[in-house]
Amino acid sequence: MRILVIHQNFPGQFGHLVRVWAARPGWEVRALGRPGAPGLPGFGQLVRYPLPRAGCANQHPYLRQFENAVLHGQSAVRAMVEMRQGGFTPDVILAHPGWGESLYARDVFPDARLIHFCEWYYSAEGADVGFDPEFPISLDDRARVRTWNAQHALNLLECDAAVSPTQWQKSRYPAALRDKIVVQHEGIDTHALRPDPQATFTTPGGVTLRASDPVITYVARNLEPYRGFHVFMRALEKIQRAHPKCHALIVGGDEVSYGRRPKAAAHWRERMLKEVKLDPTRTHFLGRLPRAHYLRVLQVSACHVYLTYPFVLSWSLLEAMACGVPIVASDTAPVREVIEDGKMGRLVDLFDIGRITEAVLGSLTKPESARRMGHNARDHVQRYSLADGLAGYDRLLKNCDESRCAPEYRDEEHDILIRPTNRGTGSSINSLLKQKTSFH
Repeated sequence: MRILVIHQNFPGQFGHLVRVWAARPGWEVRALGRPGAPGLPGFGQLVRYPLPRAGCANQHPYLRQFENAVLHGQSAVRAMVEMRQGGFTPDVILAHPGWGESLYARDVFPDARLIHFCEWYYSAEGADVGFDPEFPISLDDRARVRTWNAQHALNLLECDAAVSPTQWQKSRYPAALRDKIVVQHEGIDTHALRPDPQATFTTPGGVTLRASDPVITYVARNLEPYRGFHVFMRALEKIQRAHPKCHALIVGGDEVSYGRRPKAAAHWRERMLKEVKLDPTRTHFLGRLPRAHYLRVLQVSACHVYLTYPFVLSWSLLEAMACGVPIVASDTAPVREVIEDGKMGRLVDLFDIGRITEAVLGSLTKPESARRMGHNARDHVQRYSLADGLAGYDRLLKNCDESRCAPEYRDEEHDILIRPTNRGTGSSINSLLKQKTSFH
C-alpha cells in the first residue's frame, strides 16, 4: 500500500495513523506539508512546499480565501509532480483539503483514491457564525461565508470518500453531499491520558499545585471568543471572589485561530484583563505548553472548563475526559455529542455567567460528586481511543482499495457511498508531466 498524506500543518490529525502505517511491512507513506509544519519524529518522508507568493492585496474579500487555496494547490502540485517523476505513485491520498493542497491532486495522480478529511462547512445560521450576540454579523459576512463554501463543496465533490470526526461536523455539510462522509474520530491517546492522584504542576511563578488542590483549568489553541475565553474570564472573576483559595491554569496562545482580533487591544487576553479584575497570584497564563506539561495541567485539575461556539470539537475536551477531570462545558451541539449532562459533566448555557460560576464552584466544593462524573466521562471516552481511530481509518483505506474502478455502491456498515470518478490514464498524465510545469 502506498499512501500520500497531505496536511498543511503535518501531521495534524494524522500523526498516529502515519506512524503506524509507515511501520507496516510493504507500506510506503509519503507526506506533504508547509515549511513550518512540525513534522513527525522518526518519519523522514515529509516534503515541504513553499508558496511562491502571497495573495493579491486588492483581491475581492470574498475570494481571498479561495485564491489562497489555489496558491496552495499549485504549490502542492509541484511537489506531487516531483514525487511522480521520482517513481512514487500513491494508491490512496488522504488529505485535509481545507487550505487547498489537494485541489489538483487528481491531475497528477488520476488513479489514486482520494479521501478528504471533512472538518467544517460554514453556514450563517445554526452554527458558529452569528451565534454570539456580542458579535453580530452583517449581510456582507453572510455573503462572504457562503462564498467560502465553494472550495469545501468542490473538495467533497472531487473525492472518492470522506471522513469527519463527529456526527455534528458531518451534519454541517449539505444533505446532498453527506453520503460520502463516514464519521470516524482519529483518536486520542487514552492510555497515556489518565488520572494521576500524585500529579503536581509548578507554574512559571513558582507555585506548585497538586491533584488535590482546587485548580480550575481552561485550554484552547488560542485564547479567543470562539472557545468562550471572554465568557470564561468573566466567570473566573466571580469564581475567585467566591472561592479565595482556587487557582486557574490557562493554556493557550495569543493569536487568532478563528474569528477576529479585538479592537483596542493586541489580543483577547489583554482585552479581557482590561475588563475583569482577577487575582494575579491565582491566575496563571501558561501560553502553549509541551505535551508532558499540558498533561500535568489536566491531571491536577479539579474542574476543567470547556466553552465553545457550535463549531469543531476540540481534542482538549476528549483529553480532559480521558484524564477523568470533572468538566463544566457549554451546552452546544458538539459538546452534547460526547457529554451527557449530569452524568459525564455539567452542561451550561455558554453565555450564562452565573450558571457557569455555580457549576464550577459546585465541582470545587463537592469533589466526590464531580469525581464520579469524571470517572463516567473517562469510561465513555474510551470509544475515541487511538486503536479505534486506526481501525476506522484502516476500514476506510480497505474500502478504497477494494472499490478501485468499481461501480457505485453503498457500504452500509460504514455509511459510505463510493462513486468512481472520471480518471485519466497513466500514459496521458506521464506525457503531460514531460512538459514544463508552469502556473500563472
